[in-house]
Amino acid sequence: MDRPVHAPPRDLLILSRIPRVGLHRLRFLVETFRDTDRIFRASPRELLSANGVDRTTAATIASFLRSGKVQEAERFSQEQLKRLGAIGGKVLTFWDESYPPLLRRIHDPPPYLFVRGEVLPCDATSCAIVGTRSPSAYGAAVAEKFADGLARHRITVVSGLARGIDTHAHHAALCAGGRTIAVIGSGVDVIYPGENAQLARKIMERGAIMSEFEMGAKPDAVNFPRRNRIVSGMALGTLVVETRVEGGAMITAALALDQGREVFAVPSAISAREASGTNRLIKEGRALLTESPDDIVRELAPRLTTLAGESLSSAPVAPSGLSLFEQRCLEFLGNEPMHIDLIADLSGLSAVDAMVHLLSLEVKGVIRQVAGKRFLRI
Repeated sequence: MDRPVHAPPRDLLILSRIPRVGLHRLRFLVETFRDTDRIFRASPRELLSANGVDRTTAATIASFLRSGKVQEAERFSQEQLKRLGAIGGKVLTFWDESYPPLLRRIHDPPPYLFVRGEVLPCDATSCAIVGTRSPSAYGAAVAEKFADGLARHRITVVSGLARGIDTHAHHAALCAGGRTIAVIGSGVDVIYPGENAQLARKIMERGAIMSEFEMGAKPDAVNFPRRNRIVSGMALGTLVVETRVEGGAMITAALALDQGREVFAVPSAISAREASGTNRLIKEGRALLTESPDDIVRELAPRLTTLAGESLSSAPVAPSGLSLFEQRCLEFLGNEPMHIDLIADLSGLSAVDAMVHLLSLEVKGVIRQVAGKRFLRI
């Protein structure tokens, strides 16, 4: 049995500054060594044992950690944590029990998140609401209606704190006495847009503001597609309310589908250019036509029941008669489809070996495969 992971936020922030160590490699390094102290002491040869680390990357990491550059990274880490602490925030790492369980199952989960407020176990029962920054009166009313209804069903509303649909969704969830989480495309100390500063404070009281971007990061356009995968990744489903075909909400819908999550869309008038994207999602069969919050609740009901009735921090008991490698693959699977690449990463197997054992589990009736080389427990 693997020993618990020891990965303090301070160390993760230092490691994140090393060239060639991105989102995936940082997680692979920690999963392999189980203790960040061991990474700092590792030789280039030892570093090669981590998935995705080639000779060039191993040499780069070792050289960085033995040079004066590591002191710069240490200062960066200390400054980030100081700034975060000054505003009452914290770092939530991939290996913390309170890390969002659904987000942990996507292909590229962030190894850490900056958080202001609290992420609670009940937030696993969540639905994202996204849409245009320039909604019609109809679109604004629909976003509020759905956020209100979901909140009254004790479903956490996840959105991006942007102008328009996001703002209406957060506000309505709070007014209904529910919880809401805002995933932003800037540092958690840079609330954007500025007019949502008061709304952000209210969200922190009954939910959380979170971001994978460092303190002080500006809301650059390139940040938002990355942000969107977290919005959809945290939720059981994503509701799209008014968006153009080229709108950012379409990206979130595509990400949700790729993550094996449900996508819902509210239809609009065929003449409404601002809502052409939602109608296309429905027309192409990529989203379920949705007319009321009850439609979403009914569709998600089996998963809502499962989440409410089990401990999200504990893995299900594996059936008997499985090989060690089959058990290793099964350990990471739940009732949400998971991509073969992520299963391989988490289990420490090659994609080819993981596929062999997953197919064996499928033959034994333990799991099933869905589109896109994704697997889930039966």
